[in-house]
Amino acid sequence: MTTSVLIMTLNEEANLPACLASVAWSDDIVVLDSFSTDRTVEIAKAAGARVIQRTYDSEGGQRTFALKQIEYKHPWVYMPDADEVTPPDFRDEILSIASDPGRPEVFFTARFKNMFMGRWIRHSSLYPTWQPRLFRPDRVHFERTVHMRCVGDGPSGKLTSHYLHYSFNKGLNAWYEKHNRYSGFEARETLKSLRTGKVEWREILSGYSEVRRRALKELSFRLPFRPALRFFYMYVLRGGFLDGWEGYTYCRLLAAYEYMIVVKVTELRRRERGLPV
Repeated sequence: MTTSVLIMTLNEEANLPACLASVAWSDDIVVLDSFSTDRTVEIAKAAGARVIQRTYDSEGGQRTFALKQIEYKHPWVYMPDADEVTPPDFRDEILSIASDPGRPEVFFTARFKNMFMGRWIRHSSLYPTWQPRLFRPDRVHFERTVHMRCVGDGPSGKLTSHYLHYSFNKGLNAWYEKHNRYSGFEARETLKSLRTGKVEWREILSGYSEVRRRALKELSFRLPFRPALRFFYMYVLRGGFLDGWEGYTYCRLLAAYEYMIVVKVTELRRRERGLPV
């Protein structure tokens, strides 16, 4: 048995052909498009994919719509991003899971190799970071509007293979535009956390990377000099310097993204008080 595939798109003509080619083994490929103005829809249809269009509101909103409002041919849905490529070993592992109806898991997470300037930036990219990629749509839902968290009514599993992430294929301008959009969502999440959330200190030492990462994120909301600390953590403590010039540049970009979030939190607070920005 194979799986269905769902790819979310917005002006992904540069990335989509490689992504589609790597999942051509599926007989049920759906592209959820946010009204692209380039050749994304044309490319998807030419590859035989079903195209459904919905206005983008948030990452979590799109993924929730994808799993709850779209009908699929198969019980399992694999959801790569448009800038991701599915290697053969990753495909084989997915198909093995789909062919076993006795599996108790309701979703699987997977690690990726983040590629930048032709190099896997292993240390600069918080490897291993686990992302949900394979789902039983009827048994999971998402929490948060950005960098969502998958929650299921049964156990989760981990895939042993890697997928490849080419987040800079569309160029640095596109990367900045995307992270400018994400930073607005993150700023609102930051403000919400500062007012209603708390740091679970024990989870910072958790043996589960997802739990530890979430706790560290809550802590980061409350730290001064967030951009500088993010760079120091990624480049020095995580060993980003081992990734050469590519690692240094990537860590600088992450620090810039962190600064966008900090500035937007300040903007939100000033607007709430009726102050000019």
